Amino acid sequence: MRIRTAAAATVGTFALLSFLTPAAHADTRKGDTVFTSVAFSKTTVNVGVSTTQTLTVTATAKDGSGIKEIYGAKLVSPDNRVIFAGSASCTRPSSTTRKCVYKYSLNPRGTNYDLKSSSAGTWHFTAEAAAVDQDFFTLNTSAPVKIRRYAQLATTQASPEPVVKGRTLTVTGTLTRANWDTNVYAGYGGQRVALRFKKSGSSTYTTVKTVTTDSSGKLRTTVTANSAGTWRWTFGGTGTTSGATALGDSVALG
Repeated sequence: MRIRTAAAATVGTFALLSFLTPAAHADTRKGDTVFTSVAFSKTTVNVGVSTTQTLTVTATAKDGSGIKEIYGAKLVSPDNRVIFAGSASCTRPSSTTRKCVYKYSLNPRGTNYDLKSSSAGTWHFTAEAAAVDQDFFTLNTSAPVKIRRYAQLATTQASPEPVVKGRTLTVTGTLTRANWDTNVYAGYGGQRVALRFKKSGSSTYTTVKTVTTDSSGKLRTTVTANSAGTWRWTFGGTGTTSGATALGDSVALG
């Protein structure tokens, strides 16, 4: 995928491109043309710094006179970056319908960086269904999908190990997330992360407290060690960033 101007995209070309486009307006239509369904293979796609993620969109349109074609199918980001499908396969299930399957590659490491960190969040699938009788339906904002930056939590560290019952235990960790501009994981500051505990012999974690990461994404807190068990950090995620759960650290009482 390469960053180009809008003039570089041609109708009917399913190239891996990204560029900036004017902000979308609401769906528009003429006549009885309608998209009967738009289905995503995933409702949320979490993208890291190296591995390309794929997304398939299946769109079906209908009109009483028949659908001539579905044009301009693409994904549009919150900051108006556009990605066209790498491939498309269309069929006519009936005389009045047209069904197309589009495959998109979400690549953080393209020649010119296909994904930008500012593009994370709610994207929209947009396309226009054109009918034989010149009716149409332009899909702009009613088919959303979340494309988020992948987050990681470093393995939970609790010390001292073992700890004397009733004494203070210090628990640390680090929250990072994918930076699509530099292709590294960077500290995610100012985020609330839950510290959870599972008592030895139990299968259930319970939230003990919530801690906010510092500007570097680091976590540090103290708790009272009343039981042996496993401590771990859990981040619920945001609209632009995936959730994450750290590997736990089992601490015995000494």
